Amino acid sequence: MLKSVLTAVAAVTMIAAAAPASAQDRVRVGVLECDVAGGSGFVFGSTKNLTCIYTPAGEGAKETYTGTINKYGIDIGATDESRLVWGVLAAAQQFDPDALEGNYYGASAEATAGVGLGANALVGGFERSVALNPISLQTQTGINIAAGVAELTLAGTN
Repeated sequence: MLKSVLTAVAAVTMIAAAAPASAQDRVRVGVLECDVAGGSGFVFGSTKNLTCIYTPAGEGAKETYTGTINKYGIDIGATDESRLVWGVLAAAQQFDPDALEGNYYGASAEATAGVGLGANALVGGFERSVALNPISLQTQTGINIAAGVAELTLAGTN
């Protein structure tokens, strides 16, 4: 199991290196916190539902989103409900309501043996102008190892 955890940590490091350079030109406009349903990996991927709250950095109302996160690659094991927290980066400080709706794509890695961590570097949203952190913090419980490509779809509920 230690070898699996070390492999996942190496994958997380690769994700950080693969973060889009254009994310450096963006400003932080808020935080997106998501509760992800538990479930099992299907060896070559998984699909999990999530509910998210976006909190703007300045003034503005919180926004609620629902969606799914699909992972393609190695995904073996099962996890309980997990939590993802992203810093939301955009090309401009002005950020319209429901601007997070859309599809995001990137890399994902996680390792869990009782308690685990993960990272997800995703870009998308309105004209691919939004970067989610580019590295998220993820906490979860269960037994799981996953690395591959992630696709996140968000829809506003306001």
